[in-house]
Amino acid sequence: MYEHINSPVNYGGVTLKNPIVFAPTSLGVSQEEMTQRLVRIAHGGCAMIILGDVPVGRHGFGPSLYTKKGFAFYRSLAEAVHKYDCKLCAQLHQSDSDLKAMLKYVPGVLTKKITPQELRPLLNEQVGPYITGLSREKIHHIIDSFGQAAVLAQKAGFDLIQIHGDRMCGSFSSALFNHRTDEYGGSAENRARFAVEAVQAVRRRLPDIPIDYKLPVRQENPAYGKAGVVESELSVFVPLLEHAGVTSFHVTLANHSDLSDTIPPANHPEFGQEGCFLKFCDQVRRYTSLPICGVGGLTRPDFVEEQLASGRIQCAAMSRQLIADPDWPEKVRSGRVSELHRCVRCNKECLGGMMAHRGVHCIYEKKENVS
Repeated sequence: MYEHINSPVNYGGVTLKNPIVFAPTSLGVSQEEMTQRLVRIAHGGCAMIILGDVPVGRHGFGPSLYTKKGFAFYRSLAEAVHKYDCKLCAQLHQSDSDLKAMLKYVPGVLTKKITPQELRPLLNEQVGPYITGLSREKIHHIIDSFGQAAVLAQKAGFDLIQIHGDRMCGSFSSALFNHRTDEYGGSAENRARFAVEAVQAVRRRLPDIPIDYKLPVRQENPAYGKAGVVESELSVFVPLLEHAGVTSFHVTLANHSDLSDTIPPANHPEFGQEGCFLKFCDQVRRYTSLPICGVGGLTRPDFVEEQLASGRIQCAAMSRQLIADPDWPEKVRSGRVSELHRCVRCNKECLGGMMAHRGVHCIYEKKENVS
């Protein structure tokens, strides 16, 4: 039973012991606690952890690959999860936030006149002008940083690289944000150029490393997401990215909208069902034969097994479910499905914890602490 969940899979050149992946997640906790929680997920049988938001530049949010302290953190994390035969993927990230524009909102945030929910759309309003106004020199510098960071990530022990196709890559891809009139704007081919060159920068320096691409799809009808690739332009973007050196695609909904869209609760009007983003995988599949990792409210072993068995996806990425029950893969492997703590997608302590700046947690933690 659950043959596909319990079988190894080749994901773009790296062999995973099973197809269960921890999706990139901003946990909002200390490095020490982050390590403990990720190691716990590795111990529970997850085959690969995608570490979200690894900065490509020397300055950015999160530990830096360019400093001794940051590099040591990544190396120690890689060594820790490798003990459980769990691969570690670095999601290389470049913010599309205009730091100078952000400063004007600092007083409002500090005085709590601007809530975190209100701040997000305000920052998103600055993305378009920032992307459109970036100089070519700055663009080329950032693109080159993807290659530099990838080399350091491999030295730190990461097994593969994921290019974060949202944020700056996604904003360049989107006609909603990118209003440039040079070779990085205008046509779909031009808007894909930044992401394509970021992939190429990694591939030039690391000819053999697997490169996953987080491909955010912007839904047109009804409209969800603002950055990323609009559905009708996947036929342009997917082949270009594959030709540039991508070896697999991690497909999800585009960001830059309400967080409850990209992290949808069970009562979401559009994405309430299990496997809510897998329809985007179906669209991407039309244009590539590369492995695809699907995500979106995956909780039930029977459902996940069905998607894997049909070939709809080759890997199943989970975030909230593995936070709710880090032992999900091991319980399924050992026939203890009845013991699973299934994520109910209430968003109370995960998204709610993140928005309240107390870190991503789960309602099950409180129940266990009480007992």
